[in-house]
Amino acid sequence: MPEEQIIRTEYSDLMKKSYIDYAMSVIIARALPDVRDGLKPVQRRTLYDMHELGIRWDRPYRKCARIVGDTMGKYHPHGDSSIYEALVVMAQDFKKGMVLVDGHGNFGSIEGDGAAAMRYTEARLAKFTQMAFLQDLDKDVINFVPNFDETEKEPEVLPVRVPNLLVNGAEGIAVGMATSIPTHNLGEVIDAVKAYMKNDDISTRQLMKYVKGPDFPTGGIVVNKDDLLNIYETGVGKIKIRGKVEVEDMKGGKQRLVITEIPYTMIGAGIGKFLNDVCALVETKKTGDIVDISNQSSKEGIRIVIELKKGADVKNLTNMLYKKTRLEDTFGVNMLAVADGRPETMGLKKIIEHHVDFQFELATRKYKTLLAKELEKKEIQEGLIKACDVIDLIIEILRGSRSVQDAKACLTQGITENITFKSKISKKMASMLRFTERQADAILQMRLYRLIGLEIDALMKEHEETLANIARYEDILNNYDSMADVIIEELDAFKKEFAVPRKTVVENAEEAVFEEKKIEEQEVVFLMDRFGYARCVDTSTYERNREAADSENKFVLTCLNTGKICIFTDTGKMHQVKVLDVPYGKFRDKGQPIDNMSNFDSTSEEIVYMCDAEQMRFAMLFFATRQGMVKKVAGTEFQVSKRTIAATKLQEGDSLAAVAVINDNQYVVLQTRDGYFLRFPAEEVSEKKKGAVGVRGIRLKKNDELEAAYLFEDGEDPKAVYKEKEVALNRLRIGKRDTQGVKNRG
Repeated sequence: MPEEQIIRTEYSDLMKKSYIDYAMSVIIARALPDVRDGLKPVQRRTLYDMHELGIRWDRPYRKCARIVGDTMGKYHPHGDSSIYEALVVMAQDFKKGMVLVDGHGNFGSIEGDGAAAMRYTEARLAKFTQMAFLQDLDKDVINFVPNFDETEKEPEVLPVRVPNLLVNGAEGIAVGMATSIPTHNLGEVIDAVKAYMKNDDISTRQLMKYVKGPDFPTGGIVVNKDDLLNIYETGVGKIKIRGKVEVEDMKGGKQRLVITEIPYTMIGAGIGKFLNDVCALVETKKTGDIVDISNQSSKEGIRIVIELKKGADVKNLTNMLYKKTRLEDTFGVNMLAVADGRPETMGLKKIIEHHVDFQFELATRKYKTLLAKELEKKEIQEGLIKACDVIDLIIEILRGSRSVQDAKACLTQGITENITFKSKISKKMASMLRFTERQADAILQMRLYRLIGLEIDALMKEHEETLANIARYEDILNNYDSMADVIIEELDAFKKEFAVPRKTVVENAEEAVFEEKKIEEQEVVFLMDRFGYARCVDTSTYERNREAADSENKFVLTCLNTGKICIFTDTGKMHQVKVLDVPYGKFRDKGQPIDNMSNFDSTSEEIVYMCDAEQMRFAMLFFATRQGMVKKVAGTEFQVSKRTIAATKLQEGDSLAAVAVINDNQYVVLQTRDGYFLRFPAEEVSEKKKGAVGVRGIRLKKNDELEAAYLFEDGEDPKAVYKEKEVALNRLRIGKRDTQGVKNRG
């Protein structure tokens, strides 16, 4: 056995090389489309496999499971779900500018419903795909490469005749890069390609006379037309799209908004989110003009109906929907594709340039193949015509030959030694024959009926056609204009048969501006019961029901409806909830769980204290933890915009026991679980930042912990209950902070 060879290398270099190899594999072989055919490998392999299986547009549908299995086994050694998802997307007319697969069955919906399992659905190639993507594969127009196990050959790229990268767009996430190309109108893109072929110095601005902008299958309105030139020059930018909103009159002078087209980015779950966002605008009282919303969309198209109150400001409400929901959204453009084996961000002209170069390459290879076949036919035809002129001699050669090899040698080289002739003249004439190998084979295989006069005429006519074809093919191959005319002729044929009118409107629209209804500031009372259900009532309602409100609710706070409520929990967090988010209504209304209005989680946290954020601004807050740590924190530290912050730092295993507003004229009483009470002046509590642990308030015995904290001033008579007995806090001996306190026997 040969000695084991150990290669010493830097670990970081090995990792770097491996990661780069992996990244390039993902970029080139999976995530990004090729600029020539606009397809990712999984799409290319699926379409080619369908072509090989004979699942053409004019033949019966076949089960998708068969297509997926065959593609996976022959060409794409990855999960079947990725192949089926690619197949489904190519069949969805709301995602693709031109569908490439004709699907039969449930292939999902624009509202986000998934396709049925592959065992239920069927598919076949679309006519457009068959004609524009898979023609001429037999004419050596593209290179074939070995598949993953080198048992099959697969096309390196499909001979696509239209700029599919623009027509169908692309979306993909690779390693460190992503592509996002919008769909375009087939007819417009073909016109742009023709314009470039006639003048390759054409500018992007001139190309945009043909390509007005993206043409999304969902329609909609592109509202930043002036930004498109820069986007198409650089290949990067943001396109603003809006849904199409129509106003319909109803009985009684009412109106309703009907959304008939949605932004492309709203496909799928976006529609459901839009409906929820509109409901949220009503619930949070951002608008009072909406009465009802319903989704009446069907196979015929999108129809989302928003019914309005009488006298509603339609324009202002429409602008609110544009601003506050995804009815106006942004499509991020990054026209990244694989060109010449490497990823490249390209503008409109560069993509068309690559496409045209590819078309000339396809046409060159196609017509070279056709020319070779015609030259071969010409050679054979000339041999047969010549043979007809000396047919008697050829028959004599055949009859006098002992083998096919002898006859062929005579026809090609004039060798007559092994052949018996009737006369010396025949032998001399036979020695002068010089047919080519192909001609000799054709003569030997020629049937006698070809000697009929009409057949000879047909042969002459066929020879003339062959000569005409050779002249035409040579002209195409040797003349740029002739080849360009052929390509343009094909493009015109595709445009005539498959082009459809533009769906997306491109314009410069005004910025959506709406006047948010100003909320009348008023004082309200926040109520939350022991089950965590919260609501707000006006102060007069609270005053009428004060006794019931105080006894039935765990927290009762007076605050402004424009303010916030701060929730301190035993985990040391502070959650904020806007008062406007809290349901406002009658005293006996149930309300909503506080969990639904904030980040508070009742399953893992317990509320220690609640207060009005505005009132806290001018206060000092007292904190006490289960391990006996105490501190004072200025209320201004909690004036933050975040919904959740860390209100205090806790030691391991500790939790927050009490929070309260404190002043230096008060006394603090700390009570432990084992009945120790410690009273000391509030001024002994150190002021700290909210991120500090604090100082020790009471010395705890082993396994004891702080249970409660009380604050009171001289002259007050507060009581605490320990083991069902009242303890008069103002009669406790005044001690010092960080001592053990007095044991209450209970």
